[in-house]
Amino acid sequence: MYRELTHLLLFSDLGEDEILVKVAEIFRDWESGQFDRDALVGRIYKQVKRLLDLSTVCGFDENLWQCYLTWLLMTNQNSFTQTCERVGASEGSVNHFAKNDFAVFRRLMDFDFGPIEKDLGIDCFSVLCDYHAIPKKERMYNRDISQQVRTLRRAIATSADNEEMFRLVTDYYRQYGYGVFAMSRAFRIKREGNGPVEFLPISNIDGVVLDDLLGYELQKTELRRNTEAFLAGKRANNALLYGDAGTGKSTSVKALINEYFDQGLRMIEIYKHQFGDLSAILAHIKNRNYRFIIFIDDLSFEENEVEYKFLKAVIEGGVETRPDNVLIYATSNRRHLIKETWKDRNDMEHNGDIHRSDTMEEKLSLASRFGVSINFNAPSFKEYQQIVLALARRQGITMDEKELLAKAHTWEVRHGGFSGRVAQQFVHYLEGLQDA
Repeated sequence: MYRELTHLLLFSDLGEDEILVKVAEIFRDWESGQFDRDALVGRIYKQVKRLLDLSTVCGFDENLWQCYLTWLLMTNQNSFTQTCERVGASEGSVNHFAKNDFAVFRRLMDFDFGPIEKDLGIDCFSVLCDYHAIPKKERMYNRDISQQVRTLRRAIATSADNEEMFRLVTDYYRQYGYGVFAMSRAFRIKREGNGPVEFLPISNIDGVVLDDLLGYELQKTELRRNTEAFLAGKRANNALLYGDAGTGKSTSVKALINEYFDQGLRMIEIYKHQFGDLSAILAHIKNRNYRFIIFIDDLSFEENEVEYKFLKAVIEGGVETRPDNVLIYATSNRRHLIKETWKDRNDMEHNGDIHRSDTMEEKLSLASRFGVSINFNAPSFKEYQQIVLALARRQGITMDEKELLAKAHTWEVRHGGFSGRVAQQFVHYLEGLQDA
């Protein structure tokens, strides 16, 4: 196995602590005959545990060894994967090296662990290669990674030859790309000190789509139009969704990644305290073959907060222009985002007339930099009733309509007025009564 790794060229930069590298070193020491048996078994078990931990996070199953090797192919960043992401497997000399590397991975996938298991009296590799995972809820692992790895793994395992494997893997790079952005649809960021920005996949994503949001057809149409223009490479605008609480603003934005993930849409959710990292985020994603929505939920600023200036510079007005593959979508209960006070208006002309001060103009200019503003107003009483009825029927609640609406009205009085969120909470309450 160790000798196989020395034949890798494009995929050779695996890192000293990579599981495959550590396992190969174990085989090198075993083949040399100069080893302590108990120590070698301990080293094997340590890597098996690491592989099991990775499999739990990523939702691997069936053949964990092959899933792991497939995951390495999908996540490795090198000149070949970068080119395939943008233009596919075009004719070129680099394909010769890629095919050689894929042939190595193909041999590793079918590696015979029998001799070392027999010699050391272990069976862990056999178990990994015929694995039956404990059923678990999707929120416990990343559904996107699991589905993509297992699908590609099966395709590679049943491929006829190295040429077909080359086609399968390069087709994957062309459709999804490589690395963390290929396998997940939404991310948060983490940055420690002056270190690099780290993109953390969000695994427990709600599967909601726009049609699940009842009503607001004009708003959803405008949001779709802008997003589809963006995905088509046409001119599109940053979007601000504003209005009453609980009306579906955040749900509408989150639904976009479920509807357009296969078209290359990815979402990065950031918070106010991370606005200073926006330039570093843009530098990392601007050359990738994806369309990114930077999502800012519940955006607003108090009078003494100045983080909005970072956001203004990124949206429009900074020296560095916003990349064409990035849009900013924000939701807010405030139309103008930044709290205004009367003292912002107290600049006086000599004749005593009040005019809009420079301070207020600066604050209002943030909202004006969103080219699309979509208002989500609270539903009327009748619309609230229609939402309750539709949600209840969708969830299989068979309560008499008159009784249902009466209870929904009582719930609304106690829980803050008419909104889709209140209606959804009421239906969840009824579902809980049914399950009791």
